[in-house]
Amino acid sequence: MKVIRMAMLACAVAAAVGCVSESKYKKEVAQANQYQAEDAQLTAINQQLSAKLGKDDATIKQLKGELRVTVVNDVLFAEGGVALDARGQEALDKMAPTLSTLSKQRVAVEAFTDNVPIGPALKARFPSNVELSSARADEVVRYLARKGVPDRLMSAQGFGERHPIASNDTPDGRAQNRRVEIVITNAPLQ
Repeated sequence: MKVIRMAMLACAVAAAVGCVSESKYKKEVAQANQYQAEDAQLTAINQQLSAKLGKDDATIKQLKGELRVTVVNDVLFAEGGVALDARGQEALDKMAPTLSTLSKQRVAVEAFTDNVPIGPALKARFPSNVELSSARADEVVRYLARKGVPDRLMSAQGFGERHPIASNDTPDGRAQNRRVEIVITNAPLQ
C-alpha cells in the first residue's frame, strides 16, 4: 500500500512539474501578444520609410525586434567630412516625419568608417576613425532633433572601422563600410 501511495505521489509531482499554471500561461500569452504588437509597429514604420526612401538613399532591413536603415556615407557626407551635404539632408528629411511620430521606440544612430587612416588635414581634429564616425553620428542626431525627432529617444555612437560589412581590400568594399545605420527598436527607455 505504501508503494502505491508513493507511486501516486510521484505521478502527481511529475504531472505538476510538467504543467504550467493558468496565471503563468496568461502571462506568456500576454508577452507573446506584446511582441507581436511591437513587431507590427516596426513593420508599419518600415512601410512608411520604404515608401519615402529610394534605393539610392538607403536600405531597410527588419530583423527580430529592430528596424535597421542603412545609409551609405556618400549620401550623407563628403569624403572625410562631418557636415551633412544637401543629398544627406534630403535623405534625413524623408525619414524625419516618420521618426518624429515615435514615442516609445529607441533610435540609435551608429556610424562606421573604412579602415583607411585619417588624412593629415583631419588628423588634428579626429585622431582616429572612431572619433570621425562619432562626430558623424552626432551630426545625424542633431539634424534629426532639429527636424522634430524626440531627442530623448535618440543616441549616437561611432564605431570607426570596427564591424565592417564588406572587405576593406577593395574600393567598393570600403565604400560599403562607410555608412550610418539608424536602428529603431522597441527597447524600453531607461
